Amino acid sequence: MTKILNGRELADFVKARQARVVKGAKNKPCLLIIRDSNNPVITKYVNLKIKYGEDIGVKVIDRKIEDIDAIKSAILEANKDKKISGIIIQLPLKDISKTDEVISLIAPEKDVDGLAQTVKKAQTSPTQASKIAGSPRFVSATATAITWLLSGYDIDFEGKKIAIVGRGRLVGAPLAKILAKYNPDVFGHDSDLTKLKQYDIIITATGVPHLILNTMVKPGAVIVDAGTASEDNALVGDVDDEVRNRKDLKAITPKSGGVGPLTIAVLFENVITAST
Repeated sequence: MTKILNGRELADFVKARQARVVKGAKNKPCLLIIRDSNNPVITKYVNLKIKYGEDIGVKVIDRKIEDIDAIKSAILEANKDKKISGIIIQLPLKDISKTDEVISLIAPEKDVDGLAQTVKKAQTSPTQASKIAGSPRFVSATATAITWLLSGYDIDFEGKKIAIVGRGRLVGAPLAKILAKYNPDVFGHDSDLTKLKQYDIIITATGVPHLILNTMVKPGAVIVDAGTASEDNALVGDVDDEVRNRKDLKAITPKSGGVGPLTIAVLFENVITAST
């Protein structure tokens, strides 16, 4: 019988502890979310973060700013604002070519999504580079959430053949670093994914709906779907429904409530830590 990796259940335990910590905190945490659109996927995740913040007593500021220069100015101001513990840019930006330029401005101590330090410094001016000096304090929230999820359900990496599908900065690249000692193989969404049938653990995060097909997955595999896309006004992952209907897998994340809830829990863990 396939085990369901219920991230929401684990996140509830984390949330209860965080609420107690925030209640007793001298410095109240505050998260600033900056976005430039009302994309359905973006809106959903922003609202989830606002609700989570309300539940544990963390103030969340949602700012919609469409002008890139205004976004940059807002980040630099927030870097200096002692009342703001963490800053995230809700991706994707409408102009994705500006992503590195914008994210690179977040101060390391407020980069609670763990993304700013993944930006190539060569793409920033000397002035910008001076503003991001310092070591990263946080690792990608989604990548960390995946490790929490698998550990929470006693999925052991040792001796397993691990595939990461997707090389993005949000999940694939940082997760590969976290799991480096297990020598994971990293695939692009356009790779020969028929080779996935050799792997014991498949973690996918490409945002390409139905990318992972039944024929690509062997019996007894563990599947973590961290992909998110909008299809016919509904949120879908990378894994096809035929895979989800199988009973011979070791474990799989559900259509919703898998990695997402724990990603938010990790994010707020970082916000709380940043406030201390």
